[in-house]
Amino acid sequence: MEELSPGLRERTRRAVQADLMSIAMRLFVERGYDGTSVEEIATEAGISKRSFFRYFGSKEDVVLGNLEYGGQQLASALAERPDDEPAWTALRRAFEVIAKHNDHDPTGTLAVLRMLRDTPSLKARHLEKQSRWRELLAPHLAPRLPPRPPTAASDSADPRAVAIAGAALACLDAAQTVWVAAEGRVRLANLLDESMGAVGVLPSVPAPGQLAV
Repeated sequence: MEELSPGLRERTRRAVQADLMSIAMRLFVERGYDGTSVEEIATEAGISKRSFFRYFGSKEDVVLGNLEYGGQQLASALAERPDDEPAWTALRRAFEVIAKHNDHDPTGTLAVLRMLRDTPSLKARHLEKQSRWRELLAPHLAPRLPPRPPTAASDSADPRAVAIAGAALACLDAAQTVWVAAEGRVRLANLLDESMGAVGVLPSVPAPGQLAV
C-alpha cells in the first residue's frame, strides 16, 4: 500500500478536522454544548471515539478550532482588501465575511453565539478568540499605517496595528451582543456600521510634540 506524502497527510488531516468541526457545531446547535458528547460527534462522523482524539483533545478544542478557522477567514479577507484602503475601512469590509454568514444562517449563528456566552467552560475560549484574532489581523494592518517613529523597536509588533485590530474586534463583539439580544431581528451589518462608525469618528490623539502644555 502506497504511503501518503507528508503534504497529502496534512491535507487529509485538515479535511477530517473540518468535517468534525462542522458536525460538532451542528450537534451543539441542535442539542446544546453540554448535551452533546464526544462519542456522539464521533458516531455522527463515522469514526471511533479514539479516532476523534487523534484530531482534537476535547470538545472545547473543536470550538476553538472553529473559531481559529473563522479568524483565518477574516485575516484572508483583510489581506485581499486594496492596499490603499485605510485600515479601519479595510477592517469593516473584511467583517462582511461574518455579516454575510449571519445573513445566510441567522438561526445557527444565534445558537453558536449564545453557546459561547452562556457556557461557562467556553467563556475563556471566547476570550482567547479575541486575542488570537487580534494576532491574525494586526500584521495586515501595519502596512496600511504611516511609518513608525525612528525610536520604535524594529523587531516588535506595531502597537498601533494591534490597538486598531483590538478596537475593531471590540466593535464586532458589541454588534454581536446587540444582535443576539435582539434575537437576530436586525442585520449585523447595520450594527457593525453603527459600532465601528462611533469609534471611527473619535478625534485622533495628537503626536507627543503637538500636545498642549
